Amino acid sequence: MKFDQKQANRLTPAALAVGLLIVSISAPAFAQDAKTDPSSVVTVTGVRAALEQSLKQKRNADSVVEVVTAEDIGKMPDKNVADAIQRLPGVNIQSSAGGEGGFGENDRVSLRGTSPSLQQTLFNGHAISTGDWFVLNQVGGSVGRSSSFSLLPSELVGSIVVHKSATADLVEGGVSGAINVITRRPLDFRKQLTVEASVQATRNDLADKTKPQLSAMVNWKNDAGTAGMLVQAFSEKTSVRRDGQEILGYSNIEATSAAAKANPSLAGVRVPTFIGASLFEQVKKREGGAFDFEIRPTKELTLDVNGFYSKLSAPHQNTNWLAAPGNSINRDGLLVKNPVIQNGTLVSAAFDKNSGEVDNIYRPNAGGKSWYADFNFRYRATKDFTVSGKAGRTNGVGYDRDDVYYQNNVDGGMTYALNGLSPASVSYPGGVTNKPGSTAWAGGGESQSVDKEKYFQLDGELRLSQGIWDSVKFGVRGTDHTRSAEHPLEVRPGALGFSNPGPTWSGQMYPSDFAHSIGGNLSSNYFKYDGAALGAWGATPGNRLMDPVRRHNWTDEFKLQEKTSAVYAMANLAGDNWSGNFGVRAIHTKQSTLVNSAGGVTPITGSDWGPYSQTQFERTYNDYLPSANIKYDVSQDLVVRAAIARTMARPDYSALGGSVSLNDDALSGQGGNAKLDPIRSNNFEVSAEWYFAPKSSITAGLFYMDLKSIVSQGTSSGTYYNTKQNKQTVYQITSPFNTSGKNKGIELSYQQPLFGNFGTLINYTYADGKLADGGELINSSKNTYNLTGYYEDERFSARLAYNYRSTYKAGVDRGASQHVKGMGNLAASLNYKINEQLTVTFDALNLNNATIKMFAETKEQPRAFYSNGRTFYLGLRGKL
Repeated sequence: MKFDQKQANRLTPAALAVGLLIVSISAPAFAQDAKTDPSSVVTVTGVRAALEQSLKQKRNADSVVEVVTAEDIGKMPDKNVADAIQRLPGVNIQSSAGGEGGFGENDRVSLRGTSPSLQQTLFNGHAISTGDWFVLNQVGGSVGRSSSFSLLPSELVGSIVVHKSATADLVEGGVSGAINVITRRPLDFRKQLTVEASVQATRNDLADKTKPQLSAMVNWKNDAGTAGMLVQAFSEKTSVRRDGQEILGYSNIEATSAAAKANPSLAGVRVPTFIGASLFEQVKKREGGAFDFEIRPTKELTLDVNGFYSKLSAPHQNTNWLAAPGNSINRDGLLVKNPVIQNGTLVSAAFDKNSGEVDNIYRPNAGGKSWYADFNFRYRATKDFTVSGKAGRTNGVGYDRDDVYYQNNVDGGMTYALNGLSPASVSYPGGVTNKPGSTAWAGGGESQSVDKEKYFQLDGELRLSQGIWDSVKFGVRGTDHTRSAEHPLEVRPGALGFSNPGPTWSGQMYPSDFAHSIGGNLSSNYFKYDGAALGAWGATPGNRLMDPVRRHNWTDEFKLQEKTSAVYAMANLAGDNWSGNFGVRAIHTKQSTLVNSAGGVTPITGSDWGPYSQTQFERTYNDYLPSANIKYDVSQDLVVRAAIARTMARPDYSALGGSVSLNDDALSGQGGNAKLDPIRSNNFEVSAEWYFAPKSSITAGLFYMDLKSIVSQGTSSGTYYNTKQNKQTVYQITSPFNTSGKNKGIELSYQQPLFGNFGTLINYTYADGKLADGGELINSSKNTYNLTGYYEDERFSARLAYNYRSTYKAGVDRGASQHVKGMGNLAASLNYKINEQLTVTFDALNLNNATIKMFAETKEQPRAFYSNGRTFYLGLRGKL
């Protein structure tokens, strides 16, 4: 076997991380006396202190919760907030909200085998607007309701509480639960002055680049502890490279095609539309900060003003060499040689000519912004009555501006062979792939998605202390939320686009190690452009048609407004060895959706997408959400719980607001459904928790969700104006609709400090989700488990964590399902305390360099193979 020095160098950091952890576990010199009394009262920080605090909050809660607590100021157990949450039972994460595919940074969280849109993400108890940087999540059919964690640095977080069972005082919007990210408050700090800062170098072994990450925090409070100010700032750069093969949809071979006429067995067979060799390159920069000003003028009154701002700059370039079997047959009438059909799919074929193309996409101004400003107070009016409240606003925008899309023709023939869940083989006999071909198409433009909310909340709590009646809590809340998807410019080739020379090519090629880790012996002998050259070509007058009237793509646009008002009342109960609560939350939702539709009596004209009209859909609905939770202490160590609730979540924005996009020739289209009902569910669960030793527990729980109005996709007939036929015509429209389903499962968890300073956390979740017709529930993995081992002494701590989730359906893209094959991910964290002020940190993500694999309806129909490489963070943290 030939020794690959470059590959060996890439493995060195991973080997170092694992090796250091093994040494720490095997070297008795690092361990304290194994006979140390674990119940001794010792003030600790780090892993053990965080786990102890998390267990304490879980143990004392009256509802079913999971908690992640920062190990120290500004130090979550994982570099990524979403990664930290995934260590909890019943929690899944993913890197794709809609159509962007699998990137390395996980940015979406889902609970108990449901879609990320079915959980509510809160920040200190209120909503936070976020902006998606990827264009396919800004317009069209993938504008989701879930919050992206990509704008949230872990250094801001003090703890995260995952609410799995509902209570009446919890903000509605999560069918499966709610995630509340909690930041620190100035008066919570022990010392009068706290200063913390960190500097890190991050390196992705696939991108082969190192970038800096900086963060700092200053907290001050006065001698009396009645006023304090906290300020945080961060600036983080990351290099990204994703190697992939993408199979962009499947189409049926038409019976009228030349290929089917020559070989009738091909008629109706599924064929890959495109098979692409995709190289994605990016440098992301996340920067911003937060502040919190807190005063306590009297013992009874606390006032707080806080805010947050984050900007993610995410320019990127994607080059995709696309073989086009589907277009070769159905569009260009090419004959098929040596066809091989398996399970209704054309898995192998050859063509004398080639309908392929090279997509070159340069997006120099892509990114997102998020901010909020929040005021809250707490006033103890009497010894038994406390009132609290908050008011604020939040704003998020995801944008993609000034992008350039340029396409080359590909010459020669083409052969391909699908290989199931291994990459397909593709070649271009007689063709040239190492230099540019002629211009095939050009485009680009701009889009953005804007999310805004204003909110207020007022709560009161009256302590009763009469028998079992501990207290009653009640309150009101109101929101005004808007979401818009805007696609003001989608350009096409201009008058000189096909006659002018293409972009200047400087001899650049794919990296020689392209796709080396996804298998399949994929070629790297492909040319690529420099991004600046693509931008220069796009800016040359005449190359692209930049008319904002003609090239306004109204089909992707919508605007939605939701106004909600809620009231609730809840009683907290307590007796000998038990406690609980019951209550009801009532919500009124007023929804207004502005939808663009083709045609109309007095349409807006001038767009190349045809005349259109804007229609305002108005609707209101009410929800009444009762809930009850009970906790019973069987003994000092054993707790049992039960919960029942009705929950609701509103549908994705694109499902509610997406305009109907029509194909006047095929008489088909895709659209939203402004009349969708919210997703409603009746939830039940029981659990038992055994706290058998300090910092130790074994828990088991059963959950069941009776999903009364889950959203699915279906086809129906609709009458719309046909611009080509100049009359009303019946179309077959694929659109969302409400149906029902079930989701049930079990959660098991175990954690315990072991001998010496070692410890472990293990959990497993089984979730069985199905629609009423037997179809798959989006994002439902049947099996998820986490294995974590850690070591910690006075100076050194190490953690090795493995997460696995089984196959799940992520959604539908280009008319075909996207299933993500089951996979595991290995991460490590090492910390060495030089002294009380300085700590060296090392974090490693995706140590096993897992390949993301996707397939359509069957495993004979692959959809994608992605490799993102390993990412390492080496840093120094200091504090005063």
